[in-house]
Amino acid sequence: MNKTLWLHIIFLSIGFLGYPKTYNPVFVVSDSLKVDTSTQISPRNFDDLNEVYTGEDYVYERTIESSGWWTRFKQWLSDFFKDLFSITNEGQASKATDIAIKIAGVIIFLLVIYFIFKAVINKEGTWVFGKSSDKNIIPVTDIENNIHATDFKKLIENAEKENNYRLAIRYYYLWLLKQLTQAEIIEYDVEKTNSDYQNEITQNQIKKEFAYTSYLYNYIWYGEFNVSPTEFDQAKHAFTKFLKSVKA
Repeated sequence: MNKTLWLHIIFLSIGFLGYPKTYNPVFVVSDSLKVDTSTQISPRNFDDLNEVYTGEDYVYERTIESSGWWTRFKQWLSDFFKDLFSITNEGQASKATDIAIKIAGVIIFLLVIYFIFKAVINKEGTWVFGKSSDKNIIPVTDIENNIHATDFKKLIENAEKENNYRLAIRYYYLWLLKQLTQAEIIEYDVEKTNSDYQNEITQNQIKKEFAYTSYLYNYIWYGEFNVSPTEFDQAKHAFTKFLKSVKA
């Protein structure tokens, strides 16, 4: 290759290298934030806030030990279920604890209702119509103190004539106590209750009939409602039948 060709190549290369490049201009935007240099700022120092805010209201993170008794109890129960059933998942143990607490709550509620109902029925409670089922049979009067000298048959006839069926049932019941006492089945006492008399009876059949007539007496006498002739006749039949069997 001759020298002339080399020189053209060299000059052409220098021409490309020396060609001016195009540059995009860069604009710098100045910060528009205004700085207040006229006011002097004094540094503030605070005391140890841990000593100031030590009340219960400022405890935001609690451990089991610092929580209430209910939270500690649930955690204890949850740990108990985890150990008992080999539960490794904390969420499953917590769910089992919640279910157990709900079941226990329902059982306790039912037990409370049961014992209240039992106390009401057996001791201080009421029959359907609101009077005590085991109080003294009737207020103490001359009739109760002298049942052995009282003509209950005549008293019942007078009460029936006046359509006072409740009073007639009262006399029937006292007449029955008189007969049972004379038969030496019970021992009459104005302070005793119908349950006391029933516990004194040893013969099962008599005890059964006495329980039924006692129910009728409480239902009608303590019910404080108007007794229809039909209801009275049914109760009267039970009392007269019982009186005849005791007298025999």
